[in-house]
Amino acid sequence: MKLASVRYKERDLVVAELAEGKLVAWMQGRAEFGPRALGNRSILADPRPPEMKEKINALVKFREEFRPFAPSILHEYGEEYFENYQVTPYMERTLTFTAAAEANVPAIVHVNRTGRLQSVKREWNGRYHDLISAFHRITGVPMLLNTSLNIMGKPIVHSVEDVLGLFYTCGLDVLVIGDYLIEKGDEP
Repeated sequence: MKLASVRYKERDLVVAELAEGKLVAWMQGRAEFGPRALGNRSILADPRPPEMKEKINALVKFREEFRPFAPSILHEYGEEYFENYQVTPYMERTLTFTAAAEANVPAIVHVNRTGRLQSVKREWNGRYHDLISAFHRITGVPMLLNTSLNIMGKPIVHSVEDVLGLFYTCGLDVLVIGDYLIEKGDEP
């Protein structure tokens, strides 16, 4: 197990792990209220590989394949990726992807070409915005695949004990709690 501090340089390590196809558990600050993960209790992944949805369902979520995942998008790029874009901070709207965007992020496009998106602005969640911005800089994609930090049938994690239990019993690769990064190594 590797343990590191996550600040500016280390944030780029998290982004590199995402871009390599790793699954990241992201636990920051206070938990959100309700059934949605809005960047404080999230499982994050690269939305570009078509097989990413199946990977998360098989290794982490253990749920039906038809269930969609959410795109967390930098607000300033919303119109490039969604038809009739509207600011959607709480995943309360389902919008249609543009045809060009659909081909770039197949892991988060639902079968009917939609996504229940989350618009992300720096003033709402600076740390999450910075992470997505860093991902955008190295991949050209201003969004991440986001799903709640839990497994099917269980509530979203709230405590460090809950997230550690989840992390070590499913296919997550990296865990970020506040400023700390834990990466699974080769140990049994």
